[in-house]
Amino acid sequence: MVGDLADREAVRRVAADLNDGKPLDAVIHNAGVWSGPAVMPVNVIAPYLLTALLPGPRRLVYLSSSSHFGGRPSTAGVDWRGRRAGSYEDSKLFVTTLAAAVARLRPQTLSNAVDPGWVPTRMGGPGAPDDLALGHQTQEWLASSGDHDALTSGGYWYHGARRQPHRAVNDHAFQDRLLQALAEETATAL
Repeated sequence: MVGDLADREAVRRVAADLNDGKPLDAVIHNAGVWSGPAVMPVNVIAPYLLTALLPGPRRLVYLSSSSHFGGRPSTAGVDWRGRRAGSYEDSKLFVTTLAAAVARLRPQTLSNAVDPGWVPTRMGGPGAPDDLALGHQTQEWLASSGDHDALTSGGYWYHGARRQPHRAVNDHAFQDRLLQALAEETATAL
């Protein structure tokens, strides 16, 4: 299935097509943009809409980054539509917070955020210091494993280890403000 994650209507079509198919066991929200106007639409709006519109997956994995520690826990003035460049750090704080909020509000769903590390991809560049092979293993493990640790929810993970995220991630008031801003912006409640 192909869709432009910077285009909300395309994201809605992807969700509708997925809902018409076999039930999904897991979704890994792996798409990401480092800079430019598509940062918020791709990194935050698309995973939010897919989460809201796909009621079935039992496991959700959202791609975070250690850059989320530099994000601001405020939705004031955020350009969700991508008319101007958004902050990558803010986008990763928001998507990490989304993962924690989903874990809290949908206890039947295993929802986690993963920092794959700074890996040598087109986005990370050839000089990125982390191991590309390790970058995807935690995502796969959380999406499919029966291990006790993989059956937890609301975590922020890096290379198979649970870590403490930015303090705002588990702040229920911030989670609620973020979800309200996203629901209003997309006209779609979680």
